[in-house]
Amino acid sequence: MRVGVVCPYDLSRPGGVQAQVMGLSRALRELGEETSVIGPGLPDGVAGVNLGSTISLRGNRSVVPLSADPRVAGLIEEAAHGLDLLHVHEPLMPFVSLRALRAGPSVVATFHAAPGLFGLGLYGLIGSRLGKVLGPNVKRLTAVSSSARDPLPDDVEVSIIPNGVDVGAFRVGAERRPRRVVFLGRDEPRKGLDLLLEAWEDVVKSVPDAELVVMGAHRETEGVNWLGTVDDATKTSMLGSAAIYVAPNTGRESFGIVLVEAMAAGAAVVASDLASFKEVAGESAVFFERGNADDLSWKLIELLRDEERRRALSEAGPARAARYDWSTVAENYRDVYLAALA
Repeated sequence: MRVGVVCPYDLSRPGGVQAQVMGLSRALRELGEETSVIGPGLPDGVAGVNLGSTISLRGNRSVVPLSADPRVAGLIEEAAHGLDLLHVHEPLMPFVSLRALRAGPSVVATFHAAPGLFGLGLYGLIGSRLGKVLGPNVKRLTAVSSSARDPLPDDVEVSIIPNGVDVGAFRVGAERRPRRVVFLGRDEPRKGLDLLLEAWEDVVKSVPDAELVVMGAHRETEGVNWLGTVDDATKTSMLGSAAIYVAPNTGRESFGIVLVEAMAAGAAVVASDLASFKEVAGESAVFFERGNADDLSWKLIELLRDEERRRALSEAGPARAARYDWSTVAENYRDVYLAALA
């Protein structure tokens, strides 16, 4: 098959959807499919079509890097020429995704986000007209989790295919630090960094030698190891050395890919009790009440003191993460592609 994988967001910037588009494209090529990545900010050396620059807009408590150039319509049509199928991620996002839905070939559309009130209102307005909005080229719909599927109309057929991870890449054999707690995320309210810092004050009172490492953000707070933006090698090494990975997110999370990465690396996971996180990690993680700093600090203290429990979670994590390996996820998508073409 000749498949165009379409991303509406700037591929040169870090983000969950961007990582999934790039990872899926690689995994499909390993299965023998011919893939082309179509999106703004396409990195050098990646087969596909660069749709140019983006602007940053605020949305869903985050910053969204979208193309606002109307000329992308022509570029997308050229990119789609000769392809068997387009796999369009976040199909309702302007301008790239909406235009790709009508570029010519059959389409598989994947929903990623757990929308906020505005997004839910938009879905409500669309309602039973979703098929007309998406257009006749869309043959199959998928969502990355139940949280991403729930806003869609009940009578619409949607296959749930989770996000993918190269699980083997996180088996690095790093030395486990029994007091190291690691966080990874942008410094945005919904990632829960403020909540974690509040809880951490109580953690270090009870476990004085506890160490907090923060990747993806940087502040001047003392007593925390701030790494800022990190490369993949540093991320993998830190997750491999962590006794605990903590995910204090406050909402709007449809999956939780870093939970999978942490489990694959053998870190015990402590996460807020979001439905999407519980769906991903199941019994292989410890959950605390979302937004409750006291509950978070207590769960961290308990786990830092309980070596046996940490070891059990560390052993269970990789087995749980294996279900999200790209070898499985790409095969599932290929099955959907064949059904769409049929």
